[in-house]
Amino acid sequence: MSAAIISERVPTDWKSNAMRRRIARRYAAERRFRLLGMGAVLLSAAFLAFLLVTMMGNGLRGFTRTEIALKVDFPAAPLLLDPDTITNEALANANLPMVTSAVARKTLGKDADALLSPTAWVSIRDAIKADPTILSRTETIRIPASTEIDLAAKSDGSPEAEAAVTRLKQAGILSTGFNWNFLTASDGTDPTQVGIWGAFKGSLLTMLVTLVLSFPIGVATALYLEEYAPKAWWTDIIEVSINNLAAVPSIIFGLLGLSIFLNFLHLPRSAALIGGVTLALMTMPVIVIAGRNAIKSVPPSIRDAALGIGASPVQVVFQHVLPLALPGILTGTIIGMARALGETAPLLMIGMRAFIATPPGGITDPATVLPVQIFLWSDEVSKGFVEKTSAAIIVLLIFLLAMNGLAIYLRNKFEKRW
Repeated sequence: MSAAIISERVPTDWKSNAMRRRIARRYAAERRFRLLGMGAVLLSAAFLAFLLVTMMGNGLRGFTRTEIALKVDFPAAPLLLDPDTITNEALANANLPMVTSAVARKTLGKDADALLSPTAWVSIRDAIKADPTILSRTETIRIPASTEIDLAAKSDGSPEAEAAVTRLKQAGILSTGFNWNFLTASDGTDPTQVGIWGAFKGSLLTMLVTLVLSFPIGVATALYLEEYAPKAWWTDIIEVSINNLAAVPSIIFGLLGLSIFLNFLHLPRSAALIGGVTLALMTMPVIVIAGRNAIKSVPPSIRDAALGIGASPVQVVFQHVLPLALPGILTGTIIGMARALGETAPLLMIGMRAFIATPPGGITDPATVLPVQIFLWSDEVSKGFVEKTSAAIIVLLIFLLAMNGLAIYLRNKFEKRW
């Protein structure tokens, strides 16, 4: 019966009009799908380009600073400083703000205080610390201009400030150049003097603590669950819990760090140690999941061959399976670290939003991180902090790109094909 049915089946007529219409519809559907995919990629690229152009347009100006050149007659200034005994205490008692204001009024007129930064005297203090011999001569020192003058020099100020900029340029004492202070200073109240080094160093210390804690524990957990743990109900609960922890909102880990590390253990508030431990708890599930997937990707033939030539189970895991899974583990680890680097909510919960004017010297010193610093600057009233916020975002993006680039490099370096 079946043979008769098969023999009576009519071959498909691929040249018929109906079949050609079906083929044409299929090809049209494929073209539409390809166009939709290309459109999605182009839309994503457009959003990314808009973000980068906006950040670059606002942020690149944050890496520059407008300065006014002032001639300071140190012998005539009432500083009462001895070039042979320059100390921080002596400089603090030298009344440098009054001297700076007097020199500025003599050179720039009565409105000098509105043209200079409120902390302009710091530049004179740093010049004296760098070369105490200038106390015996007249020296030209570049003083940071006020926020209004700085913005006007970058074509973003009021008409009055732009008129002052024109007058200063005609006098030949106004210049705008790269602001190295932004890369070497810490937080402050004056937007012309703030920098990201304190927050950057705090991020490095926090990420170091996160990596030291989360990587070995996460890899060891992944190895145990994948190679040694028996298939039982309690291992199923552990796997489900790890998957759920990877999706928990980050602020929950902040509340956990607040309740355990600060309120119960009374560890130092706003320290890189607490921030690193909190972020390690958040990063560890990501490393465990990435590690298990990387270990699963190692072919069973590698294990069988190692066991066949006399290797012990421990040797198989640590000398064969782990090295082959290392590229995937490292990639997942660095991606998890990059996610932790951009987190703000858990660090705000443990007090890392404090005003930190001095870079931390260790993991127990008060510190802040780049995302929190960006958050604090974005909440400032002064218009000068707008470009500083964008500039800090550029630094954070470069940091993230460097970490992702490192992940790609490590994956390609340790990757082995079989």
